Amino acid sequence: MAKLKHEIRDPIHGFIKVLQDERKILDSKPIQRLRDIHQLGLTYLLYPSATHKRFEHSLGVMELATRVYDVITSPDNILPKLKKELAELEDPDKLRYWRRVIRMAALCHDIGHLPFSHAVEKEVFPKGWDHERMTAKIIEDCLSELFMELTPPVRAKDVIKIALGPEKISKIYPEIEFSPWETILSEIIVGDCFGVDRMDYLLRDSYHIGVAYGKFDHFRLIDTLRILPERDTNEPNLGIEIGGIHVAESLLLARYFMYSQVYFHHVRRAYDYHLKDYLKIWLKEKCSSEFFPTKANDFLNYSDSVIMSDIQRSARESSVTDHKVAQRIINRKHYKLIYELNPQDVEENPDALRVIYKSLAEKYGENKIIIDEYEEKGGILDFLVIDRNKQIFRAREISKLLIKLPRVSVGFIFADREIIEEAKQWLEENKSDILKRQEVVEDE
Repeated sequence: MAKLKHEIRDPIHGFIKVLQDERKILDSKPIQRLRDIHQLGLTYLLYPSATHKRFEHSLGVMELATRVYDVITSPDNILPKLKKELAELEDPDKLRYWRRVIRMAALCHDIGHLPFSHAVEKEVFPKGWDHERMTAKIIEDCLSELFMELTPPVRAKDVIKIALGPEKISKIYPEIEFSPWETILSEIIVGDCFGVDRMDYLLRDSYHIGVAYGKFDHFRLIDTLRILPERDTNEPNLGIEIGGIHVAESLLLARYFMYSQVYFHHVRRAYDYHLKDYLKIWLKEKCSSEFFPTKANDFLNYSDSVIMSDIQRSARESSVTDHKVAQRIINRKHYKLIYELNPQDVEENPDALRVIYKSLAEKYGENKIIIDEYEEKGGILDFLVIDRNKQIFRAREISKLLIKLPRVSVGFIFADREIIEEAKQWLEENKSDILKRQEVVEDE
């Protein structure tokens, strides 16, 4: 007799349970391909143990999404007034259906990722495409029939909606609308505050890299999550009990530290640029195109090992066009940091990064100098909180930390190793005069 439930051991969540009919999805090509997509791209060249893949992350997101769903739909955790706003909470069949939808949406939320994940997405997808749109395409073309074999059968459209959320869906399928219930379920996966995608990658990345500042008490956080009504409109949203406010703060702090110390580490960013340069050449030679294909079955043929095999070959063959850039990756000869933006320089010249970049590029050539800048957009992250007297507040009203939490901002300039020492000395001697210039280098 076949097992009704399978258990997969995971270093973050213990055992992840997969039902027998869900194995059809788990064993499919779109999901199994994630075994060959590094979660953090080439970060393992900097942090040697960061070799984990999108496959285990997707399993972890499915596990956490299921736990959150079970907590917020538990009868003991539902405010009476919400039963009128969310009819699904009173319908066992609908609850069972949407539980399966959110599991499949969580499992499939990353299947549209390019090789090496986020590293080069903007440059090697055609205009209007990103990994979310590719995810929707793969679900439609490759998994919709398998979803109908589940018990109960699941509509691919519902999986896509919950996996991507209203903001992304509006750009791909502007005609699709979200009910309040569907909006909440998508927030469980992709939400800025309590999305389980973020929870899992912070916990998993910090574990594999070997740093402590990505950790937080996710058990406590999940246990205190609730569906709460807005004070003025009664619109339901994902919020938290007052007892979980500090662990919610620790989650957002963990995110800030991981982005500052890991995801935007300057060496990691340098490798991303070299990988982008390599793939631009590689795509023209291998695919006769500037972009990866967007036909689902063709796209699924590309993974990290396919690309890395060619990078290694190019690094060995000095006659090929992409030999030099391949060597920078394989031999770890990345461009080195020559300048990092700092508050003192910004005070002297708000355009310090770009003015210095322009001066270095004019002196040594644009092919020898790289600029990398990023500033996180958006305002204060906010969410609903219910206190012990059943009063509802905004988190910003009771958390000073959220108001003061800084946004991630970096500014780097890298230089070719052939000129790095000379360029460093030149910049040191001329930086004071350079910062007095006021011209702004416009975006291309």
